[in-house]
Amino acid sequence: MTESTRKTLTRPIISKPAKLAKSASTKKPHRASQTVNENRKPRQTPYDIKPDTRVSISPDQPELLALKADSLALSLSAAAQAVSYVLDGTALPQALSRVFAQEEYTPQMRGAIQDISYRTMRQVGRVDALITLMTNKPVEPPLLYSLLCCALSLLVVEADETPPYSEFVVVDQAVNAASSNSHMVFAKGMVNAVLRRFLREKESLIPTVLKQPAAMWNYPQWWVDQTKAAYPDTWQAILKSGNLPPPMTLRVNRRISNIEYYLKTLKEHGIEAKQIGPSAIQLKRPLPVTQIPGFEQGVVSVQDAAAQLAAPLLDLQDGMRVLDACAAPGGKTGHILELAQVELLAIETDAKRIERIHENLARLQLFAEIKQGDASRMNWWDGKAFDRILADVPCTASGVVRRHPDIRWLRRKSDAAQLAVTSTRILDNLWKMLKPGGKLLLVTCSIWPIESEKQAQSFAERHGARRFPAPGQLLPTSDPDNEHDGLFYALFQKPEE
Repeated sequence: MTESTRKTLTRPIISKPAKLAKSASTKKPHRASQTVNENRKPRQTPYDIKPDTRVSISPDQPELLALKADSLALSLSAAAQAVSYVLDGTALPQALSRVFAQEEYTPQMRGAIQDISYRTMRQVGRVDALITLMTNKPVEPPLLYSLLCCALSLLVVEADETPPYSEFVVVDQAVNAASSNSHMVFAKGMVNAVLRRFLREKESLIPTVLKQPAAMWNYPQWWVDQTKAAYPDTWQAILKSGNLPPPMTLRVNRRISNIEYYLKTLKEHGIEAKQIGPSAIQLKRPLPVTQIPGFEQGVVSVQDAAAQLAAPLLDLQDGMRVLDACAAPGGKTGHILELAQVELLAIETDAKRIERIHENLARLQLFAEIKQGDASRMNWWDGKAFDRILADVPCTASGVVRRHPDIRWLRRKSDAAQLAVTSTRILDNLWKMLKPGGKLLLVTCSIWPIESEKQAQSFAERHGARRFPAPGQLLPTSDPDNEHDGLFYALFQKPEE
């Protein structure tokens, strides 16, 4: 992408445009993120220094505080690093991977760092506006700005929300985090002053910043406007849903178990859950997969309820030849193989993401032929037509911001139109590979019509495709009895020759 830097917040926080076609993991670290630069020696870990002691890294530099291994300060410091990567254009999962690669953290610490990072990305619009209001100039370096974002996200709570930490602890530990880093130690007094001012004046500060749409909704202004234009009656509910943590939904592997038996198994383990679909079970509280009975044995997979509609819509029969295009990470691939004995080919452009498909199928003890290939080209195809094609095409992922809250800050308004062009090429190419009478299922995880309904209508007109009943646009919802992400489905049949 060559579009100029976007300015979606009160103050521009994205220093470089995110490039959709390039892996974020190849980006060069921001100059303010040198504490985890691979070219530098890693800083001493809490295991090398006695906690709560101060060390000087050179005669000319201030003393730095060594953080306790299990402290909130260490979690805040690491989360701030991850957030700074995101605001520089890196997707949050990759940003967290970079942080975790620098230092050994316990599983509990990883969970805390991840929770703070995700919480912060859901509140960037609001905390950015607060920082702007409470400071007289842009906060530099970006790592310091990110630390303030993380700390404020823990202090800004909804009326019905239980604060994750006490206010005193957050302020104290944020100051400690600043005191532990050579790029922030000079500003530890400022961190203390800003956070304490927020606590003193929050009753007036919050209403003031909520007058700004980006702070009110925690989305870029263009995202709010676009949602309002597309869904004038439901736009507020859509935006609110995207700001909530997602549920954990499981798909029961019908080759191994069934809903009734697995619900009984969960009950025996003291895990509350309910059925929300033919093979879908929603847990009352998310759990690490290591604590989910039968996960490692392939009895269940983690998959949103809306995503579980894809495989059944294909109307699979044993012996069919099936293509799963753009298949990573392999959730729908596994579901297809759980429903029927088919000859399945899965293709994916990204070699690293292909590994995810292999891992998922190995856990499920299922087999598919997997190739690295571009779905918009034909050089991977052997010329043998398919009975069914699942086309889960590239999109802005605007329907899954609950699970990926960083997406709203990494996308630009023009991305939907550009990705729709790519998806058009893919669909037109895949149509050539479908048998007469065969069916193609278009899937996107977008809520923008240009990527969903308009794409489907245009495709049907170009190819004279017969459109079969399918859910169409599913909007993200936080309804406890019908909770799912925002996906779009359109099913087409190729005319008989």
